[in-house]
Amino acid sequence: MIHCRIGPLVSGGVALDKNELVIAIAEKAGISKAEASAALNAALNEISNTLKNGGEVRLQGFGAFSASQRKARKGRNPATGANLEIPATSVPKFKPGKALKDALNADDGWGGPRKRK
Repeated sequence: MIHCRIGPLVSGGVALDKNELVIAIAEKAGISKAEASAALNAALNEISNTLKNGGEVRLQGFGAFSASQRKARKGRNPATGANLEIPATSVPKFKPGKALKDALNADDGWGGPRKRK
């Protein structure tokens, strides 16, 4: 059984935190929680390091992680109205793969996320 909490999501779905994901991985893979946690941390660290070094991580069918650059821009402090310079920054991006999109839209009784009215 997978342990997860129901959170107040816009989509009405299920929210999984990192600990719950570790438990689910351990149960599905038949390994200890410590091993699952170490594997998840290693995967997340490798994705972060690859993006930090300008690379891209592609997981066939699941999606691709990449980083893009935001240019420096001018902004305004809403409280004081003062102009300020927002520095350039790197931001992570995720592009879902076809298999993930298909899984989310499969007619398996779950119905996927609720459509907004």
